[in-house]
Amino acid sequence: MTEHHIKLAEESLEKQTTTINVGPTHPATHGVFQNIMEIDGERVISTEPTIGYIHRAFEKIAERRPYYQITPLTDRLNYCSAPINNIGWHLTIEKLVGMEIPKRVQYLRVIIMELARIADHIVCNSVIAVDTGALTPFTYVFQWREKIYEIYEEICGSRLTTNIGRIGGFERNFTEAAWQKLHDFVEGFPGMLKEFEALLDRNRIFMDRCIGAGPISAERALNYSFTGPNLRAAGVDYDVRVHSPYSSYEDFEFDIPVGTTGDVYDRYLVRNKEMWESLKIINQAIEKIKGLDPNVYHADAPDFYLPEKAAVYTKMEALIYHFKIVMGETDLPVGEVYQSVEGANGELGYYLISDGGRSPYRLHFRRPCFIYYQAFPEIISGGLLSDGIVTLSSLNVIAGELDA
Repeated sequence: MTEHHIKLAEESLEKQTTTINVGPTHPATHGVFQNIMEIDGERVISTEPTIGYIHRAFEKIAERRPYYQITPLTDRLNYCSAPINNIGWHLTIEKLVGMEIPKRVQYLRVIIMELARIADHIVCNSVIAVDTGALTPFTYVFQWREKIYEIYEEICGSRLTTNIGRIGGFERNFTEAAWQKLHDFVEGFPGMLKEFEALLDRNRIFMDRCIGAGPISAERALNYSFTGPNLRAAGVDYDVRVHSPYSSYEDFEFDIPVGTTGDVYDRYLVRNKEMWESLKIINQAIEKIKGLDPNVYHADAPDFYLPEKAAVYTKMEALIYHFKIVMGETDLPVGEVYQSVEGANGELGYYLISDGGRSPYRLHFRRPCFIYYQAFPEIISGGLLSDGIVTLSSLNVIAGELDA
């Protein structure tokens, strides 16, 4: 064997890395996005995220639509908790026009948003379990997400992409069936959540897979502009509902769960605790509503609230108002506003510039997923490939919100 051949043989025995694609259609990504990973055996050396596979140009579409018709676009951001997106948009318009919203409407909105938060956290935490090999919790808790969807369906006729509510409040009042489904949920959900925690919280295998995986410090999380459960898991107690209250959240008593290490296990625990806090808020809202006029479900704003369907069919004035509202014939004030809400994944914000026309002059969605996903390469570098997958689950990256 020549010296050249010996050198080639030695080089082939040296450590080599492999480049792999995780996504855009791999089931472990839980959405249509890609990571080009360089791995050394099972250890991640580096990763390069690729996004934009389902970019739908929502912001530019919104600039060509009347304000009333933008709500369905917001459904398709974080579709696991669509009502929060819908109500956040309605709050933005109401802030621009200076609309006063009745207390009962605000409390009804709080109930819907906290149900949406629970539904989102159910998905996230049960999927973390699946990615660590535990399918049972996932199949067990999903029936409770269905119960939440049944409440949505009773209120607005839709389940996943809800288009729930209207500028100024709700399209119709909550029915007796909706209230009954809500009471059944708040009575039964705590028992299920306790069982879910019993299955996972102190499960040795689950803890070994999650503790120490994908950690991030509070300083780095703030540098990346993290918000929501991913920031609170790192130890920062920032919550839009407390720091910039909207929809009368200042009327409720609840805690802000925080973690310490910002790893997968902390993110799981924070979301679990947030479900308990959301349940506490819902129960308070139900009690507060009891003393208010049961017939109020919308602000007194005829320029934004559709007339009764029967009136539209029989009265010219109602028909005219229906047309004007749907087609955006009511001009909005000139102005510039930013309204944020505490989405299930963090601060969801709407930056709106109005030139007084029937459509926004400029509209920007602040999507929490888009912001914290930038940290993914850093927090999985040096870890195992399997840790990278479970870290992605714990961040709860929703492709619809990521791309918009």
